[in-house]
Amino acid sequence: MRDFDNLCANCWEELTEGSVCAECGYDNNTQNDSINLKIKTLLADKYVVGKVIKVESDSVTYSGYDGQIEKPIYIREFFPKGIASRFDDGDEIHVRQKFVNEFARYKKSFFNLWTTMQKLHNLSAVVPVYDLVEANGTYYAIIEKTESVPLREYLLRNEEGYISWDTARLMFMPVLTTIEALHSNGIVHGSITPDNLVLCRDGKVHLAPFPITEASDKATALEFTENEGYTALEQYDNKHRICAATDIYSFSACIYRALVGANPPSAVSREANDKLMIPNTIAEKIPMHVIKALVGGLQVYPEKRVKTVDDFRELLDAAPAVRAKAAVEHEDVYQEGAKGGYPDYDDAKGDKKRKAVVWVLVILIVAAIAAAVYVVQFSGLIDNNKDNTTTSAPIKTHQVPNFVGAGYTQSDIENNGAWNEQFKFTFQGEYSSDTEEGIIFKQSVNAGETVDEGTEIILTVSKGIQTQTVPDVRGLTLEDATKQLEELGFKVSTVAVYNDGTHVANTVKNTDASAPAAGSIAAVGEEVILQVYGEVETTTAPAVTESAETE
Repeated sequence: MRDFDNLCANCWEELTEGSVCAECGYDNNTQNDSINLKIKTLLADKYVVGKVIKVESDSVTYSGYDGQIEKPIYIREFFPKGIASRFDDGDEIHVRQKFVNEFARYKKSFFNLWTTMQKLHNLSAVVPVYDLVEANGTYYAIIEKTESVPLREYLLRNEEGYISWDTARLMFMPVLTTIEALHSNGIVHGSITPDNLVLCRDGKVHLAPFPITEASDKATALEFTENEGYTALEQYDNKHRICAATDIYSFSACIYRALVGANPPSAVSREANDKLMIPNTIAEKIPMHVIKALVGGLQVYPEKRVKTVDDFRELLDAAPAVRAKAAVEHEDVYQEGAKGGYPDYDDAKGDKKRKAVVWVLVILIVAAIAAAVYVVQFSGLIDNNKDNTTTSAPIKTHQVPNFVGAGYTQSDIENNGAWNEQFKFTFQGEYSSDTEEGIIFKQSVNAGETVDEGTEIILTVSKGIQTQTVPDVRGLTLEDATKQLEELGFKVSTVAVYNDGTHVANTVKNTDASAPAAGSIAAVGEEVILQVYGEVETTTAPAVTESAETE
């Protein structure tokens, strides 16, 4: 086995310049939290544990290294948050007494999930899992490391923020086969989102490693993470039960996000208003049979939703006759003003006759109005010089909707005719680390307030995460370097490096001074680690006494 002591615990490249990796910038003097496995822990005599990458409600994912095939991997440890812990002096998991039964049940679910994923390795949407190790009182799934980008990031990089159905179809349809296979093995995914669907180099969409089903149910002892817009109603603590239709809801929401460019409203909010709204300009580009499938997949209540993956696939792949029927049945998903744009091509002659009748009626109405105006103005029946008293109409009022939290974009608001008649909208941009770019996250008038028609509402649109270029602070004093970085909004931490006497103490190292490296783009608020020369180290030999020599 290759000597892994001199490998970076993040990217597993050879360390060539001290503890800070020249490839990824990770400082290998950094240790995992004491509750996690120590860096360079060995599992099954061949899998090397690296730094913690992600902590979820049921598990911890580490960067790992397979010493046999000498390749980077992911190691996913079953470690339910709030239920399990680990003492500082060992690797064994300690389970809180009140959760012993739950731990055993969830551990079995983890085993079932990852043995199933290992069995389904030949399906195109499965991230390859090639081993499951039992150690330290828990299980470890060994997952192949693949280069990928989350679907959400891919969509945000797209110029329009959304994609066509022709493109989406090639990406999404193979995933249905994998979801169907999970259901056949008694597993409900429970957390399908644009962040958990990843696009790989081969153009295929994979299901990224995901938690056990219980982690997606608010009624269990595991920490519940809501994915607003993608979490189905039954996943909240209520009388409805999680089932295969739960995954159909979240998968439909992902297709909606890909085709529309915005998150669907949350399932909880849709209990009060269950109308699926798609901006006119976008809806015209989506085939009606696909809209019908989304309507069926995004039904709020699971008992009304499409029940099986096979039925959902059939709706998405509808035959021409079904597509025509969908176009008639589901025009109501358009926003106001979208209807009426689809002529009946099967009855062209009848359509011409109807148009002719309409034009005759329009001409007669216009003529009647003109005659009435003439009578009023010129017949002398009304005294135009006499003051007329009119009663002013009462000012209309409207209740302000919740524009925040539903994933609305500026174009969503601008394309909603009803809202634009009721309110005057002003848009402003602001950086946000919590809200993806293009999504509205603030409104100047609170939702639920009743205001006069025409009231101005200022909506703040996220400009995404604010970034800055990391400056070159090599050779500067720590004070000057810190000031320069903090003025740009970065947080600063330091790592002391050996000073052989040729450097001034408390100055930044001359090479590989920072992580992230100088010139790279980093988020404002991110931590920049500086390597700083310490005080010159001197050694003084102890005096040799006569008694010591005797001894």
